[in-house]
Amino acid sequence: MIVKQGRFYLRHNTLSEDIPIAIIFKAMGVESDQEIVQMIGTEEHVMAAFAPSLEECQKAQIFTQMQALKYIGNKVRRQRMWGGPKKTKMEEARELLASTILTHVLVKEFNFRAKCIYTAVMVRRVILAQGENKVDDRDYYGNKRLELAGQLLSLLFEDLFKKFNSELKKIADQVIPKQRAAQFDVVKHMRQDQITNGMVNAISTGNWSLKRFKMDRQGVTQVLSRLSYISALGMMTRISSQFEKTRKVSGPRSLQPSQWGMLCPSDTPEGEACGLVKNLALMTHITTDMEDGPIIKLASNLGVEDVNLLCGEELSYPNVFLVFLNGNILGVIRDHQKLVNTFRIMRRAGYINEFVSISTNLSDRCVYISSDGGRLCRPYIIVKKQKPAVTNKHMEELAQGYRNFEDFLHEGLVEYLDVNEENDCNIALYENTINKDTTHLEIEPFTLLGVCAGLIPYPHHNQSPRNTYQCAMGKQAMGTIGYNQRNRIDTLMYLLAYPQKPMVKTKTIELIDFEKLPAGQNATVAVMSYSGYDIEDALVLNKASLDRGFGRCLVYKNAKCTLKRYTNQTFDKVMGPMLDAATRKPIWRHEILDADGICSPGEKVENKQVLVNKSMPTVTQTPLEGSGVPQQPQYKDVPVTYKGATDSYIEKVMISSNAEDAFLIKMLLRQTRRPEIGDKFSSRHGQKGVCGLIVPQEDMPFCDTGICPDIIMNPHGFPSRMTVGKLIELLAGKAGVLDGRFHYGTAFGGSKVKDVCEDLIRHGYNYLGKDYVTSGITGEPLEAYIYFGPVYYQKLKHMVLDKMHARARGPRAVLTRQPTEGRSRDGGLRLGEMERDCLIGYGASMLLLERLMISSDAFEVDVCGQCGLLGYSGWCHYCKSSCHVSSLRIPYACKLLFQELQSMNIIPRLKLAKYNE
Repeated sequence: MIVKQGRFYLRHNTLSEDIPIAIIFKAMGVESDQEIVQMIGTEEHVMAAFAPSLEECQKAQIFTQMQALKYIGNKVRRQRMWGGPKKTKMEEARELLASTILTHVLVKEFNFRAKCIYTAVMVRRVILAQGENKVDDRDYYGNKRLELAGQLLSLLFEDLFKKFNSELKKIADQVIPKQRAAQFDVVKHMRQDQITNGMVNAISTGNWSLKRFKMDRQGVTQVLSRLSYISALGMMTRISSQFEKTRKVSGPRSLQPSQWGMLCPSDTPEGEACGLVKNLALMTHITTDMEDGPIIKLASNLGVEDVNLLCGEELSYPNVFLVFLNGNILGVIRDHQKLVNTFRIMRRAGYINEFVSISTNLSDRCVYISSDGGRLCRPYIIVKKQKPAVTNKHMEELAQGYRNFEDFLHEGLVEYLDVNEENDCNIALYENTINKDTTHLEIEPFTLLGVCAGLIPYPHHNQSPRNTYQCAMGKQAMGTIGYNQRNRIDTLMYLLAYPQKPMVKTKTIELIDFEKLPAGQNATVAVMSYSGYDIEDALVLNKASLDRGFGRCLVYKNAKCTLKRYTNQTFDKVMGPMLDAATRKPIWRHEILDADGICSPGEKVENKQVLVNKSMPTVTQTPLEGSGVPQQPQYKDVPVTYKGATDSYIEKVMISSNAEDAFLIKMLLRQTRRPEIGDKFSSRHGQKGVCGLIVPQEDMPFCDTGICPDIIMNPHGFPSRMTVGKLIELLAGKAGVLDGRFHYGTAFGGSKVKDVCEDLIRHGYNYLGKDYVTSGITGEPLEAYIYFGPVYYQKLKHMVLDKMHARARGPRAVLTRQPTEGRSRDGGLRLGEMERDCLIGYGASMLLLERLMISSDAFEVDVCGQCGLLGYSGWCHYCKSSCHVSSLRIPYACKLLFQELQSMNIIPRLKLAKYNE
């Protein structure tokens, strides 16, 4: 609906122009102007605002339903539909109003009453929004529904099966005779295979296209990331909005107040998807569709009057409330409070599903009942007479296993509220803040954070972006991915050799069992400056710690090989190793192969060695009839070789078959890596840094108990980052080590600094966590006390070995003859525009020439000095002579550009001049 010059129009893409709203009302059977005004509202300012729209009807001379339908019929865009009876323009208009415009409002036997009232409410809302500033917030989470993959799946199945059945019917009509029944069965199975393949394709690629709904969407399904336990959990709770990432609009990206408790405020990526990709908070539940029949019955029993029985004027009465069910008008009610209260009592007693929500909007005088899927909701404890319904007795029974969470729901102690219903409630954060207006009590405040943010100890002491950085880095931390990790053959799998539980844990860590699958180690950290190699967040590591296994990790990769069977009855073979003629031992490339031609588990494999000595036939097509005697098949070697900067060990070999019954050989390759300079580490507070130096233990500083730190961290990492949580984690970790227990750093709670400091004093340590430290180089005490204690550090997947790359000569692109791009293609290092500017600034012009042309794509060309065009072999084809031809060196890409311009009838001519020294 749009407003132009104070008049209301309906705009729809099936209509060639905007239609005045009064004509729409008349087409839907409300012919009397008085009745239209009664529905929209009889207040003075509402009537004044709607009057110009009624005048438009007079101008167009439309008074009856027939005239209105004829008017709309002339404006309907013709849709070419094959088959089916021809419809008159009036029938088309009526069909359009009944089924296409406001499709969710059902029209039975062309009774438009419900749709008229819905349209009238829309017009009324627009008029009120113009005057009293009642504009809706489009980013408000009560209006949002999360699309569930299950609904899409059912749509896809439905679409595929409809196609399948219609095609079967066509075939059945053609293939009636009994002798062709077998053929019919074959076709049926073929069609079923097509459907299966369609499903597999949709789920594996993530591209869902339904022709019936003109739906073509990418990235609906994604492969679950198994990089670490947290990355898998984080992906399961992720919500991606369909908003374009490229548009720089702050509205959808900003943190909505209505997201409180439903979506994690910290866990979102940096960069272009910031705020568009969100994550569920810890106790959020997403509803599914449920039957609305019982709800309609209950509402009518509680005094909701059917909207079809009213004249319409009641809608604008001050004491009458409209009742909506899932966006459709159900009816009107006078005593709305009784309806809401009874509904809630029934829900708590278990007569209505626990996920049905009911809420009021006093400014619009509406009651909204929702039972549809995709709403976000979370549980709260019910408060009655300033006392929470859940008592200590209930909690003891829960701990002893006598009751579970469902019992709390069914007994009316806990209930789920969605975003809209939260607005009607008064929720206390803690028990001591309950007052006479309180209706609910928060179960636990830390559950407003998600899974990834729940790992951070003391997040409420950190600057907010640091928590956001940690949410992204927690997914890149190496650790344990599952108890079956040694049986899996993944494309890429990172494991930490000696993972540890964190000394400072949170309640979330216990809830998600992160302690059983940890991703990090408790490192002893000294916060001090040591050499210049710890500048800008770089870390100094202790060599002895690395020798003992600190930060050591295993990298597993796999190699695959399939053995196919071809149409001409030939097939791929695996040949045994080739023997050296002199020594009768396998050649170096085949050294690790067993007698069956497949690599042997436990062997060390180097770059360019063969993993599977596979051969395939040179001819795989079926020969033509009468082409002579079939010859013995010729084979060519197509071995699977190992490509890698460092050597690997073969962990295991699996021989199986795939869906097409071809042989499948999978090999799991293992590398054990220890931290080196350039590897990335981070604590749980967004404090990332690379290893800058590895120092022998004898050169490391040590405290008076003789402990050397594993990591030395520069103190400049704290002032601007404001990660006070990390300072507290060190204190709590140190006290925990001395007491032999774990401390908590849960959000909005956790072990108090005061208590932790008292623990340190009790063990004879400084309450500030500082120690007296002696230099390992000079043997003298350091001038300051050093902050010294354990912090949980994560080793991230970014390792210098996977990124290091250089080349001398190597592959080039075919078109431009320039070096290829990227490490995987053995590409060159690009000298870009800014680097060029630096070289110009230094005046190093010959170096510039060398990098941009000689090392890249220098090319000899012949140029005619007379016409300025490129010649060939010393001859100018344009001038038909070789008098003025000179030879130059230019980049090949430049020559290519000249030729491409010539192909478009643009002639670039080169001017040559004699160069006199």
